[in-house]
Amino acid sequence: MQHKIKYFLRLSWLFLLSSVAFNTFASGYKVVLIHGLQTSQITSGYPIDVPADGASYWSEFWAQHADVRIDWPALERIEGKIASNYVWPKLKQMSQQGTCQPGCILVTHSTGDLVARYLLDNQANWLENAGMTPLNIVATFDIAGAGGGSELADLAVSVAQGTAGLNPLLEAAITVWLGGSVEGRLGVLNDLKVNNARQIAALPEARTPRLRFVADGTLFLGATKLFLKGTDDSVVATHSACGASRADNFGSCSASIATSGKLASQSDAVSGFMPHHYPMLMSDKYDHFSVINDRAEGKVTAALTSRQLLDGNVVNFNTYDEQTGAWFWKSTYRYVENSANNSLSRLMLNAMR
Repeated sequence: MQHKIKYFLRLSWLFLLSSVAFNTFASGYKVVLIHGLQTSQITSGYPIDVPADGASYWSEFWAQHADVRIDWPALERIEGKIASNYVWPKLKQMSQQGTCQPGCILVTHSTGDLVARYLLDNQANWLENAGMTPLNIVATFDIAGAGGGSELADLAVSVAQGTAGLNPLLEAAITVWLGGSVEGRLGVLNDLKVNNARQIAALPEARTPRLRFVADGTLFLGATKLFLKGTDDSVVATHSACGASRADNFGSCSASIATSGKLASQSDAVSGFMPHHYPMLMSDKYDHFSVINDRAEGKVTAALTSRQLLDGNVVNFNTYDEQTGAWFWKSTYRYVENSANNSLSRLMLNAMR
């Protein structure tokens, strides 16, 4: 009898420990937002209200689920004033306040992916050299990430510098993307050029997992798709959003599943990834901007269903298979549970919890 009591107490204690660990994972992480390119800042020039623009950027969904924002101006360069005047002060504040003691997840969109890569590569050294504690960043959730640059930025810089030649289709595509013509500084557009982007913190020392969330939808009546490699979300090509180690005409982040969810060999899949980059969810229903909103656009598939974070916890997405057609026209699709009724952003938030 005494043996049974001890056994029961031991099981109860183990259950309590596991419950505490789960609750820490479920509610303990702090969410840090890093927005993408603010095209209106590029077209309008200074003066701009960086905090107000940052707040507006995330206002539909992520703002109410975040603890910190890192805002930055599109008119500057990442390794220049963006890092020194905007990223560094926020890192100091977060370290002094112990924000990331329970662990932080960076949620980035578009060019925010590139800002985060530079941050991850330098934050520990910067803070230690200042006598402060480095941030405990357990993962990033990179939504429509532009860490591999965008061909549109290459073209926009060429148009602004007058080296693109006369191409009305190109000029129209750049104008519709930016919402106007480029005035004054090119700023972060220079960093977004494909070759330049891939040289910024290309081999970061930080082993933080970069979890990727990829879209393949259409904006601007398809005008920008003509100038992007492979499949794309109308602003960023798959090679960039997936975290591919090189720019090429890729069609999927996975060799066995299409962005639509169809299970089939993908001959044009990404063949290699940048260090610690892991594509998770993909969808051909979302575009570059709808991915950060809270509107369900259609079913989502998974390139990977689970990934361990830096602290050992695991982000997981449950999937199911669905068959269509019959005989020779029979196809199997793999979808994430509840993705028909939940936005891609909400699926990510639920996975964090």
